[in-house]
Amino acid sequence: MIKGENIHKYFGELHVLQGVDLHVKAGEVVSVVGPSGAGKTTLLQLLGTLDKADSGTIVVGGVDLSKLREKELADFRNKHIGFVFQFHQLLPEFSALENVMIPALIAGKSKKASKESALEILEYLNMADRLHHKPAQLSGGENQRVAVARALVNHPNVILADEPSGSLDTKHKEELHQLFFDLRAKFNQTFVIVTHDMQLAQLTDRVIEMRDGLILPPHSL
Repeated sequence: MIKGENIHKYFGELHVLQGVDLHVKAGEVVSVVGPSGAGKTTLLQLLGTLDKADSGTIVVGGVDLSKLREKELADFRNKHIGFVFQFHQLLPEFSALENVMIPALIAGKSKKASKESALEILEYLNMADRLHHKPAQLSGGENQRVAVARALVNHPNVILADEPSGSLDTKHKEELHQLFFDLRAKFNQTFVIVTHDMQLAQLTDRVIEMRDGLILPPHSL
């Protein structure tokens, strides 16, 4: 599903990623851990086409990202990659249903088809009674479920999550962690999760540890 080879990224003189190799299989739930400044979020941004590597190759779902122009990257990102962030990033003026519909509408689906897709996912996530509530009317856990539904609405190849449970209390954190594995079981969904939460990391299929811009050899954490 994801294949990255010899990925390098610089910010000015700072060599943030120093030759990263990464392979993630379809349906795998992988966590990326390491101290602040290790390069975790930068790697996630490159995988998600939010930024470009200075050298190396990244292939997602059989597509070499380096071969895509800006407009093609935006289209690929919308249709094939889902994002879940720590603070939801929902649009406050729109309802839960409308927030989830937005990526489908951007992908060119009709309003009717977008609504049907959004409803199906929100109902699966037990949000059917909160469809018309705006983010300010929802709990942190509910907002994160809406964010997950938005990430899923276009049936992406992979969901990239950056500290997805970092703003949640223990109960909602555990519910979100379980949700990821439920989604994998139902949709064979692939996840790459950047986290400082070792409880979540140890639940995943594989833990990738980063330090100083490199992926460390596998070992027991």
